[in-house]
Amino acid sequence: MALDRLTLGTAPDSWGVWFPRDDHQVGWKQYLDEIGQAGYSWTELGPSGFMPQDPAQLRDELGSRGLKLAGGTIFAGLHRGADALDDAVAACAKEAALLTALGARHLVLLPEQYTDMHGGSLLASAEIEPDQWKALTTGYDRLGKVLLEEHGVDLVFHPHADTHVDTQQRVERFLQDTDPQYVNLCLDTGHISYCDGDNIAIVQRFPERIRYVHLKQVDPVIRARVAAEKLSLAEAVPLGVMCEPPYGIPEMPPLLDALAAIDTDLFTIVEQDLYPVEPHIPLPIGARTAGYFAGCGLGPTRRWPY
Repeated sequence: MALDRLTLGTAPDSWGVWFPRDDHQVGWKQYLDEIGQAGYSWTELGPSGFMPQDPAQLRDELGSRGLKLAGGTIFAGLHRGADALDDAVAACAKEAALLTALGARHLVLLPEQYTDMHGGSLLASAEIEPDQWKALTTGYDRLGKVLLEEHGVDLVFHPHADTHVDTQQRVERFLQDTDPQYVNLCLDTGHISYCDGDNIAIVQRFPERIRYVHLKQVDPVIRARVAAEKLSLAEAVPLGVMCEPPYGIPEMPPLLDALAAIDTDLFTIVEQDLYPVEPHIPLPIGARTAGYFAGCGLGPTRRWPY
């Protein structure tokens, strides 16, 4: 199966960036310098505020390195109701303005974690009540409508471990309960596998909803330890639960073939969770990963048609 409609990129997460600013992270200049060295030409913005927020400056910084922008990411706790939706609309409007100024149109929305991203402590119940689920799904429909109609941006929802949309069952229920006109899926292959899901099954059951992809693998041995010790995601990541390919699951070649069979243009963004990480570690991992995907037939330099 030809992979020429899949465009390879990377994200600040692959360089250990989880927060706009943090002493354990590289800065945006090092990140941008190194992803080009590693072989990528497309990037995401990362956490809101990590990259320069002035469109002209960001355009110059990307352009001087031969880089282009694929999309951005925002966390939103829409299960909490109307106030959370208002907050998300405001945050997304700001992010959308930066995206569209640089020619990008994908905004990846992640549900709010119920564990702390720094230490892993429990912040809220892992279970979700029916009224909260209703607020979450209707909230994403409303947010997606605003993004598309007012900003020309596509909302792609990102399932995530330690959130209320984590397992394959919940992901499929979410897709059934949301409007495909306004809400589609960012398939994160690592988070689906982390939660014992089947990525290919999701692709084959909902091909029309797959509109963006994060490529990630999980070390099954470490994942088994995480489950046995009941560790949070923040505790699992430093153990190396998200690993570089081809050393984890899901197996990438059949997954890439399944994505190619959708026969639509897709960004496939490498996103290996590494936080916290020493600043010299991400570059060689990123370069090996870019080389691995090039060997699979996935290219980094395709011109995106918008």
